[in-house]
Formats: sequence, structure tokens, C-alpha cells
Amino acid sequence: MTPPVFLVDELPSGASAVLDGAEGRHAATVRRLGPGERVQLADGAGGVAECEVVSTQADVLQLRVVSRSTLDPPEPAVLVVQALPKGDRGTLAVELLTELGVDEIVPWAAARCIAQWRGERGAKALAHWRSAARAATKQSRRAWAPRVRELASTRDVCGLIGGAAGGLVLHEEALRSLTDASLPTSGALVLVVGPEGGLTEGELTAFRAAGASAVRLGAPVLRTSTAGAAALAALSPRLGRWS
Repeated sequence: MTPPVFLVDELPSGASAVLDGAEGRHAATVRRLGPGERVQLADGAGGVAECEVVSTQADVLQLRVVSRSTLDPPEPAVLVVQALPKGDRGTLAVELLTELGVDEIVPWAAARCIAQWRGERGAKALAHWRSAARAATKQSRRAWAPRVRELASTRDVCGLIGGAAGGLVLHEEALRSLTDASLPTSGALVLVVGPEGGLTEGELTAFRAAGASAVRLGAPVLRTSTAGAAALAALSPRLGRWS
């Protein structure tokens, strides 16, 4: 089994390191790591330090740095525009997308979204999504943590598509299959996942005008919380991420 990953603001520069705070508490009291065991410290931006536990206290690990490495970001980057799901399904979508390697998640206030992010409630929901992405980054032992952007409007999404190397919109009535879609080899690929009630004709028209293509996953109609993950899993071998 690969060593557990703990996210830190900055990687240690010397031969030793201290893991404290919430991450140190989790390592010492929840994971119960002891001397001689290996851990990885990651900064969420590709930097990784392989470490060995020297000693532990209640919520602190003293570490010896064994090696350091920097992983390049995947090319092309994948940005998933996720329409706001109902209830806790947004957290599920973020967790699945993060575990499968998404690079950015863009919460989107689609016309037919039941969930609404306004005021303090919206701020709490965004913070919850970001916390879920952080936890899933550690669980999946990723060196790169996905960025969770601010809530986007349809116009914002059109701007993202227009500035990307490619754009795909999941739509159950599309004629082209996702597996047949043309994919960029660099830059960014924007994947749009609509709400439970589906895209409006206006949204679909706007996204096509911005340069995106409508594609379908298959016969089953998936929930918005799982459709993005299924699409990312289908695209990953073609993008060279699972080679």
C-alpha cells in the first residue's frame, strides 16, 4: 500500500519536518502512525516529500525527509462545470471527481437547479465543496489538489468554454457519443454537467455558440452527481491519464 498523504502549505526544505495541526492530529490519533512508518507530504501543487516517522506525540509527528519530487500537471487539464445538485449530492460529485483526477471544479447555477447558493448559505456550501475536495485529494493520494472555483453563471461558463482548447456538454439527446468526441492534447478541456432537470435550450445553444459539442454517455440517464465522474472515467484512458 502506498503511504498516506497529508496536505501542507509548504514542503519542508531541510532533512527533517514536523507535521502538526489538524494534519498532525489526524496522523497521530486517527491513523495511529508510529516510528518507522512512511508518509507523504504534498503541497497540492505537484510537490511531494516522502518521509519516515521518527517519533510521535499527541498531535505531532517528527519526520525524516527521505526524498522529494515534483509531478507535472496533467495535460490537457480537465475542468468540470457541475450544476448544483440537491442536498448532499454535491459533496458526492466533488468527492468522485477529485478521486478520478479532475483538475478544476466549477459550481454552476443552471436555470433548472433546485439548489440555490445565496448569501451565507452559498458561502458555506462552497466551503463544504472545497473541504470535500481536500479530503478526497488525501484519500486518493494525489499530488495535485483540484481547484474549486466560485459559483459560475451560464455566461461565466460560456467564457470558460471560449477560452479552453475544447468543450463538451453532456446531453442525453446528443447524437455524438462521448467516446467519439475530439479531445485536445494540451490546454484545458471543459466538461459541462447539467442539473437533474436537464439543460434548457437556451443554455445548450449558448454553450454550442461558445464552442462546445454536445455528447452522450450512453443509454442510461445518470444523476448529475455521478454523470461527471462517469464521463471523466470514460475520458481518462483517451487522455492518457490511465495508461
